[in-house]
Parts: sequence; structure tokens; C-alpha cells
Amino acid sequence: MKLFSFWKKKSVHTPHSSEPLFLYNTLHGEKELFVPRNPKSVKMYNCGPTVYDHQHLGNLRSYIFADILKRTLLYNNFTVSQVINITDVGHLTGENEGDADHGEDKVERGAKKAGLSTKKLVESITREFKGELEKLNIKTSNILFTKATDYIKDQIALVKTLEEKGYTYTTKDGVYYDTSKFHTYGELGNVSTMNLKEGARVEINPEKKHLTDFALWKLSPPGEKREQEWDSPWGVGFPGWHVECTAMIFAELGRQIDIHTGGIDHIHVHHNNEIAQAEAITKKQYVKYWLHNAFITIEGKKISKSIGNTILLRQVEDKGIAPLAYRYWLLTGHYRNPMNFTWEALGASEIAFSRLLRLFVEKLGTKNGVVQHNYKERFHKHINDDLDTPGAFAVLWELVRDENIKAEDKRVTLLDFDKVLGLGLIEGHRKLIAMLKSIEKKVATANIPKNIRNLLQKREEARAEKKWEEADKLRTAIEDKGYVVIDTDSSSQIEKKG
Repeated sequence: MKLFSFWKKKSVHTPHSSEPLFLYNTLHGEKELFVPRNPKSVKMYNCGPTVYDHQHLGNLRSYIFADILKRTLLYNNFTVSQVINITDVGHLTGENEGDADHGEDKVERGAKKAGLSTKKLVESITREFKGELEKLNIKTSNILFTKATDYIKDQIALVKTLEEKGYTYTTKDGVYYDTSKFHTYGELGNVSTMNLKEGARVEINPEKKHLTDFALWKLSPPGEKREQEWDSPWGVGFPGWHVECTAMIFAELGRQIDIHTGGIDHIHVHHNNEIAQAEAITKKQYVKYWLHNAFITIEGKKISKSIGNTILLRQVEDKGIAPLAYRYWLLTGHYRNPMNFTWEALGASEIAFSRLLRLFVEKLGTKNGVVQHNYKERFHKHINDDLDTPGAFAVLWELVRDENIKAEDKRVTLLDFDKVLGLGLIEGHRKLIAMLKSIEKKVATANIPKNIRNLLQKREEARAEKKWEEADKLRTAIEDKGYVVIDTDSSSQIEKKG
């Protein structure tokens, strides 16, 4: 019998919104009515980045998912306390860059590679990460970012408590959690510890009693001076990766929270370890709803630095594509479904996004009419069905095509939808017009051959340098190849003749 199975059988409370909110809870493997511990507020923790390198597009999916979840909670009239952690120590490489109790510290290794101190690297990557969130319309001012190294005392205290309660043992390289003492270990994701075979992780440290045991505090290797290490009751060292999240949640959100999110890779090890730590101390349910997003692939392949197929947000921008077009593309799929990124798919989303912006900027005016409640109710039902953003988009485009709805009514209804979708419609016309021009210029030249685009680029450069004779020759060269040059005050575009 599951330790906390009785939570599913509690009487159903009236949800805070007239439209009930259902979320897929990984803990029980099904959609459940969302009822937070406090009827009016939600405590939510999102597993954040290990700041040793740039975040790629796959990493960023987790934060767009968390933002849609937060916006949905706000749409349902909850208040939200949100924490995203910044892991700046203790995340070790292992064999395959995964969860491990051995190997190099990713941040220290990244700092050496970059020729920086860990402090400088952490500051740089964290600043870049927050800037990318802002570009994706994720407002960082309303998020508490907790850095692991700011909570070392909390982590030492947590390990000390686990030791006093009999859940730990000490080896030559640190303090470990004895998972055999926590009888429901592996409940999240239905991990069967009975079927796990002894493997490399135990062979590397023969002092570990069980394969699933994990480090709470790692001792610095003898004779080695780490850049980040601290005194502790067990010796000089650093915290284990898993203990960091639990300690920061306890410190900032309390010992019981409503929602914890992360990628599906966190389920089997990292999040089960968090549960084991927290509930061994409190004897209470740590997290009520566990939500996890699926991965994206790149051209059908798993994202991997070893094969060189990582794509960064700045590479999307370098192609003249607005970051919000990437957000739009992600929302065309459900957060629990894998998605395959291709430049063609992103281009199609860019065009759809452009259409929506043009409609909003040029067709709907500036006046707000009346929210169309039939559409709002249908949108709300989709978004409250475990964040069904594809269904929500279907309602949005049906509204756009409905010729019986006044322009001002469409406008205010779209603004209402955008409270959840976060596509920037409420940010103001000036920003939207600039974004629209950028997208349309990209789309307008998408089907123009490269040699013609190169001629246009040379002509742009000639015009900028006031070399008018050269610019005229290049115009003639372009026209001789069957294209028309259209000059504007700020740039030029090409269209095929006829």
C-alpha cells in the first residue's frame, strides 16, 4: 500500500475557479483535480539549470511549461509563490552526464574550460539564462531564484537531521542516504528497486550498500583543493545535488508544497531522492502534485553535445526569428508529448505567429470590446485540462476566423487568452510592430534563392555607403534574374516577377 494513497481518496473540495483544473500527477500516473493545501494560494518549485554552460532549446522547454502552468494558476484566480533553483555546485558528471555520486563537478569543470572562476561563470550563465527567459516572455521579477551555494548551512542541517534519524551512513568519500530505510522509495514513476541490477555506480564505490543509495555530503578528495568547498561535521566537502533542492524548498516554501516540476529525466532518481529526504524528516507528504515535461529532439535525434546538435536561443535569433516564435511552436504541442524540432517546423510557427500579430496590430484596432464568453469558456476548459495548449490554440484560431464577432470583441478576448499563452499581445503595439516587421522580412525572403539574397545584401551595403551607381547595377542584376526590388525607407525586399 502506498504511504500517501489516502490523499487521492479525500473528499473533493470546490475548486477556486468555476472551471475545475485537472493536472497530470506523475505520483499517481493520472489526471487529478487540482486542490492546493491553501484554497487561495499555490506553492510551486521548478527544477532549474545547472549553470555550467548555455541552456539549449530543449532545456528551455521546462521553463516555458512552468510559465504556462503558473499563468494557468493565475487565470484560475490563485496566487502563486514560485521558486526556480540555480545549481552552482554538487552536480557531478558520472558516466553519461546524468545523476551520479562521482565524477567532476560540472560547474568547476565548466569554469576551467572557460578560463573563469566558478563565481564569474555562474554569474555569466545565470544572467544569460534570465535574459533568455525574458525574451520568451517569462517574467523573472515575480520568481525567486535560489542559488545552491547560498543555502550551504541549510543543507548541512538537513543532512545532520537525517543522520540523527538513522537514515545515513558514512564512507571514505562522504555521507550517504540509506534508501532501504525509506520503505516507499521509488514510488514516484513506479520505480522498481527490486528489478535494478548492480552496476557501475556500486563498483565505483564498493562502500555503497545499495545501488539506489545517494550522496548527501561529498568529501573533497585527499590532496585536492576544490574551488567550492565548506567545513562540515563530516569534513571539508560539498553538498550532494539532491539535497540542495530539498533544503531550498524547506527554507523558502516550507516543508509541504503543492507543485514540483521538472523534465522527465528527473523522475526516477532526482525526484525520488528528494521525496526520500524530505519525508524521512517530516513524516508528511512533501509534494502533492508532481508534473514533468517531455523532451524535444532535433531533426529526430536526442539533443547531445557529443553529436553537436544543440541549438541555442541566440542561434534562433541569428536567423532573424523572434524567440516568441519558438514559444509559439512549443505550445502547439502538449507539454507531456515529445516534440521534434526542425527549422521547417519553427518556420511554419513563425508564419502563424506573424499572422496573429498582423491581425492584432492592423485589423483589431485599439479599443476593447466585450469578452466572448462562449470562446472564453471553451479556451478555459482546454487550458484547465492539464494545460491543453493545442486545444486552446484551436479555439483561438476559430475566434480569429469568426466573421460574426466584432473586431473590438476579438481583441479583448485574444488579450484574455494571452494571459495564459504569453505571446506578448499585451506588451503594446510598438514592440509588436517591430517584431512583425522582423518576422515578415524573414518570411518574405524565405523562398528567394541564396544567390539573389546575396545580391540584395550587397545592394543594401552599397546603399548604406551611398554608392548609388553600384546599387543601381545590382538592382539591374537582380531584375535580369526575374525579380523585382522594392525599396522602403529602412530596407529593401525582393519579389519574383509576375
